[in-house]
Amino acid sequence: MIVPFEALDAAQREQAALILRDALAHMSSAYATAAEARDEAARFGGGEHIAFAALDGNAVLGWVGAIKVYDHAWELHPLVVAPKRQRSGIGTALCAHLERHAAAQGVLTLYLGTDDDYGGTTLSGTDLFEDTFAKIAAAAPVKGHAFTFYEKLGWKIVGVIPDANGRGKPDIMMAKRIA
Repeated sequence: MIVPFEALDAAQREQAALILRDALAHMSSAYATAAEARDEAARFGGGEHIAFAALDGNAVLGWVGAIKVYDHAWELHPLVVAPKRQRSGIGTALCAHLERHAAAQGVLTLYLGTDDDYGGTTLSGTDLFEDTFAKIAAAAPVKGHAFTFYEKLGWKIVGVIPDANGRGKPDIMMAKRIA
């Protein structure tokens, strides 16, 4: 079952924060401590930061958030699933739910940045100020990277922010037209 973040009780919000920390533990720029993850999760639940959680009974399995940046384009941030429940369709269901909700609000495009600060793609460790578009066209996973998940759901790489996370550690920008 997928519910709005506002429907979560305090224990479920704590579960959501720990999922955020644990699901992104492989990234050096992610929420390394439970306190950082709690602070981030606390931003969601209404206003410009909305979120939805996937539940199994009372247990939070994962969650997806969106930041209302533009009238017709929202940033998907974050999408996290408990590590033991990944690759079971939860992330796909959360994305689909967010897409339907955003489209009903008049949003045309969802976009996201998927950091590569750990060498997960061929874009990491390269100078993206040289032959930028050729490197984007040839982007491939090296150690497994979320961009391949999003590509399977119809998202496209629309650019990069070179050195966003340090020299040779880009943010890969992806977008999907939803309406």
